[in-house]
Amino acid sequence: MCHSTDSRPPAGPISGGVREGGGVTLTSADGTRFAAYQALPEQPNGRNVVILPDVRGVHAYYQDLACRFAEAGFGAVVVDYYGRTAGVGGRGDDFAWEPLLPQVRPDEVAADVRAAADHLAAANPGATFTVGFCFGGGQSWRLAASDLPVAGAIGFYGDPAHVEDVVDQISSPLLLLVAGDDVATTQERFHQLDAQLTDAGVPHEMYVYDGAPHSFFDRSAAAWRDACDDAWRRILAFTGVAA
Repeated sequence: MCHSTDSRPPAGPISGGVREGGGVTLTSADGTRFAAYQALPEQPNGRNVVILPDVRGVHAYYQDLACRFAEAGFGAVVVDYYGRTAGVGGRGDDFAWEPLLPQVRPDEVAADVRAAADHLAAANPGATFTVGFCFGGGQSWRLAASDLPVAGAIGFYGDPAHVEDVVDQISSPLLLLVAGDDVATTQERFHQLDAQLTDAGVPHEMYVYDGAPHSFFDRSAAAWRDACDDAWRRILAFTGVAA
């Protein structure tokens, strides 16, 4: 998994109110019902974000993250990957995701993200971005190559393997936020992806946080507070939001 069970996301530089937050059940185009968590802002900034979590699905970390995005003015929805295999249900610390993850297909992730984006657009009209972590980071970047109307795709510590085969199909800009001491993926792989994106003419930004661990985006990680603050600033700049 990406973050520890008690990890929570750091606060962003904008601290507005959350008008509405809570679990919802969404339906994909193939009829699959899946769990999600939405947070809507009191003061919308005209943008939405679909959050793609790590392997745990709609864990408490990502529910909190949706609220942090809503505080910054975004409509936010976290999607769960396991509606087809585990049904609609909670994803607590004891959720057994290991046998289910290999069954998650990118086209099904895209279909579920589309349902989430449509749900958000009805409640909070505006451009939609994606942001993912670890497994979800790679899936987020990959969605920029889909037919979804994604304004941009953001990924923390994503796996380049999830996107390398579709680089020539990417039509939206990418933001890559890379841990400098990532134990899951080598820096060489990230720099190879950076070069591949450059060669393909894909608009993208990659930032490496030197020495930062795979899960540095954590409010309790005092040593990486500056990196967390910088990551938030880059997300806001990438999405066109003034801090």
